[in-house]
Parts: sequence; C-alpha cells; structure tokens
Amino acid sequence: MTVVIVIAAIMLATAAAGAIFRIVRGPSILDRVLAADVLLAILGGALVIEMVIYRNLDYLALLIAISLIGFIGSVTVARFVTDRR
Repeated sequence: MTVVIVIAAIMLATAAAGAIFRIVRGPSILDRVLAADVLLAILGGALVIEMVIYRNLDYLALLIAISLIGFIGSVTVARFVTDRR
C-alpha cells in the first residue's frame, strides 16, 4: 500500500508542477484558467487520497467547496470570454 501512495503522490506532484508551469507561462487567459481548474482538481484528488489513507471523511466539505469553486470559476470565465467575442 505504501508503494501505491508514493506513486500517487509523485503523479500528483508532477501534474501540479505542469499545471503551475502552464499558469505562469500560459499564452492566453483561457490556458491559465484551465490550468487553475486542473490544479484544483489535483488538490481534490490529493484530499481524496488522504481520506482513503486515513479512512475518514473530515475533508469532504472542503472537497465539495473546492469542486464548486473550480466549476463556477470556469463557467464564469467561459461566459465572459464568449460575451467579449
């Protein structure tokens, strides 16, 4: 089980580094927003893994809040961009 946790942590860290790179380097605002949404999804995945490891539901409300913030933020930016065109 420890090997699986380490592999999952490495995969999440690599994905988070890629998302942060895209936030910093993104050529457009849509790339940056998408990368921020991916970063929130990675954070949610890390919270889920932590809840599975310790077999508790302490961060469930935080996970729902992060998911809602990511969704509402993405939809808001998408509407803003389509209205500008």
